[in-house]
Amino acid sequence: MLDIKRIRENADEVREGLKRRWMDTALVDNVLELDAKRRTLITEVDALKARRNEVSRSIGIRIKAGEDVTAAKDEIRSLGDEITAKDGAIRETEEAFRTAMLRIPNVPNKDIATGPDSSCNRDVRHVGTEPTFDFEPLDHIALGEKLGIFDFPRGVKLTGTGFPILLGQGAKLQRALIQYMLDLHTQKQGYTEMLPPFVVNTASMVGTGQLPKMAEDMYHCEVDDFWLIPTAEVPVTNYYRDEILPAEKLPIKLTAYTPCFRREAGSAGKDTRGILRVHQFDKVEMVKFVEPSTSYDELEKLVKDAEDVLTGLGLYFRVLELCSGDISFSAAKCYDLELWAPGQKGWLEVSSCSNFESFQARRANIRYRGPDGKPAFVHTLNGSGVALPRLMIAILEQCQQADGSVLLPEAIRPYFGGDRLVPVK
Repeated sequence: MLDIKRIRENADEVREGLKRRWMDTALVDNVLELDAKRRTLITEVDALKARRNEVSRSIGIRIKAGEDVTAAKDEIRSLGDEITAKDGAIRETEEAFRTAMLRIPNVPNKDIATGPDSSCNRDVRHVGTEPTFDFEPLDHIALGEKLGIFDFPRGVKLTGTGFPILLGQGAKLQRALIQYMLDLHTQKQGYTEMLPPFVVNTASMVGTGQLPKMAEDMYHCEVDDFWLIPTAEVPVTNYYRDEILPAEKLPIKLTAYTPCFRREAGSAGKDTRGILRVHQFDKVEMVKFVEPSTSYDELEKLVKDAEDVLTGLGLYFRVLELCSGDISFSAAKCYDLELWAPGQKGWLEVSSCSNFESFQARRANIRYRGPDGKPAFVHTLNGSGVALPRLMIAILEQCQQADGSVLLPEAIRPYFGGDRLVPVK
């Protein structure tokens, strides 16, 4: 959430931010109208209450003086009725104001490119060497069939499309990758591991910006008003909701493995083959709580931490700086890491590393005591470290051998207990 003071004093800047996202600037006008209305109502109620207090004090004086106070009592009743009506109007206006505020996205960082979609993203760097083959490389679906590591039909039977089953050495590889990433983040990069709940309440989803905008993409348990988490970002960031952190503890760096659940509403027919786009997947997430003055330096460090996952596996990937129209609702700046998939002949996003500045912290009320001792909002950052389905696709396709086996990166061989995936007979 943006600071209403910022919107009041720099409305044109916020409107320009919406324009850079290709969004309607009327969102700002609506917020300012509601803000003005509620402030006017509050002023009016305060004046009515002051008048009521004044009349109430005068009644005792008039009674002592033997004066008739009937008119004064009638005025107090009338003022009370008017105050009650205006209090109701304030509640309605404040609810509409909060809803309108929650629909305004973060303002894109001024230094990122302006563009409507991914075609305007900036290619920052390529890391590693593109693999070459003396045979026609297979995609992960064909490889998975040879290796016997996926069961899509029974996943459909158990749940529905988008819920694949990993079998045997495929499930073992997934487990090995999760452990490899958690060990890297905790033992070498200084993150503290946590295992959060996989369902959260509505306040948590609002806090990180998934609600109200993206409700249709989430799985909602209506009876309990719980939500299946779309990413560990939600419970990990909300861990400090409504708290004031000691400045000396910053930066705080947390990492977590969780399954993630996304309905992917509106994506029917898009990247639905194999495990490219699924409704349930595993991911390791990194979250940071930092002082505002350091947040962009911390973002670069976060990107490096995510890159270390991929360089440690010896995989070929690229880093993109997203343009204004491609960053998420809550982000001010974002980098994507994309792995090359030879069988797909394309790039696959496996990590988004974002600086949200104070946007999430304001929604979730996460503060720290600044140099002056007064509470101020922290800046929050998060990045995938990394998402498993497309990482597995890239390993299968980049590391495949002519005989249909997959030679595993050395870094995960100790976790896997072997050096390769082998075709089933």
